[in-house]
Amino acid sequence: MVNRSMTSGDPVPRGDLRAQLRRLGSVPGLSDAPVATLRAMLEAGHVVGIRPHWALLAEGTPADKAYVVLDGQVDVRRRGEVLGRCRPGEFLGELGIVRRRLRSATVVTASAVTALHLDRAAFERLHEQDAYFRALVGEAMLRKTA
Repeated sequence: MVNRSMTSGDPVPRGDLRAQLRRLGSVPGLSDAPVATLRAMLEAGHVVGIRPHWALLAEGTPADKAYVVLDGQVDVRRRGEVLGRCRPGEFLGELGIVRRRLRSATVVTASAVTALHLDRAAFERLHEQDAYFRALVGEAMLRKTA
């Protein structure tokens, strides 16, 4: 069996684009997004399944990827203390990429999670080229820093 997890380094197989567009468009916070933005997000990233209790992002590490939670829940921790729980529609990892700094928190799946995984280059490209995506990221950052 081939390991196609996020950490294997192997390319992640792509699913049915129309089904993924419908799924992404049904996520809270993305339901009003233009189809072109949703398509760009899917083309730039990969939809991945992540098992419970998996650390997606680790505090103090370089900001090399971001996620959009599509299904499931994640806990955000700083110095081991749980700061809160994120649900579908939340962006994860965007602060470190946009602000060009190390991760400020650890994010661990509280349940099985489906997420859109964007590597740093793809995230930065989307952020630069797509105004709607940039606005979504800005809103996510405001919620976290307010």
